[in-house]
Amino acid sequence: MTLLTGETDVFSSAGTSERCVVMFLAKREGGVSDIFGAKEQAAIAAVLDELKKEGWLLSIRSMFDPAANNQAAALDTGFTHSVDVAGVFEAPTISAAIEGTVRLERAGWARLFATEWLIGPREFAPVKGTGGEIERPWGFLALWEWNDAWSAATPEQRAEYDLECDIAFKGDLALDINIAGRHRLDWAHGWHHLGAWEAVSPEAIDQAITGHEDVADFIFTTSRHFMGRVRPLHELIAA
Repeated sequence: MTLLTGETDVFSSAGTSERCVVMFLAKREGGVSDIFGAKEQAAIAAVLDELKKEGWLLSIRSMFDPAANNQAAALDTGFTHSVDVAGVFEAPTISAAIEGTVRLERAGWARLFATEWLIGPREFAPVKGTGGEIERPWGFLALWEWNDAWSAATPEQRAEYDLECDIAFKGDLALDINIAGRHRLDWAHGWHHLGAWEAVSPEAIDQAITGHEDVADFIFTTSRHFMGRVRPLHELIAA
């Protein structure tokens, strides 16, 4: 795959493969009690078990440590966002990603959630924060697209911008934030990229974003951000 932007000190395409992100932004449907219950919960759980056996990673955590518990997890975002649940899986291929979302919807997901699915291939490899194997119970998802200023910039200006943003990303790592690399969404969506983090606290995420603002990260992008506490997906479905 041709890289949309160049590699940096933080981000590398080494070791990436055909794996593909499946991002979901889900809002609970009103009055679902009559059409969604224990039967649908069990059917969704069965599909998730099947996907796990087929090589899917079902949480941000498992993207950093494939040996970790691959229990399906997502972000509880309803306390501050217009969607109730946000999350990312990673499928072995794009075809598997598309087919897997259809299976989840048919199992009963569509009865509980109105969902925006975003799918795209991995571009850069995951990068671990400096804090080692500590608890990071908060997640952060960033969608962004390059704006007109980026389109008009010269290759030299874009390269300089990437180096400045690398300063902010190194600051993220110093705040014990794990960055799940980068996935490309531009093949089928208006957004160009997805970045997924796991962090120790909302304060760490806020401090990290301030660092990105300080290096004018957003001068070339339009972004959409989601933050939430990471919870087992079965709890969010049952809530």
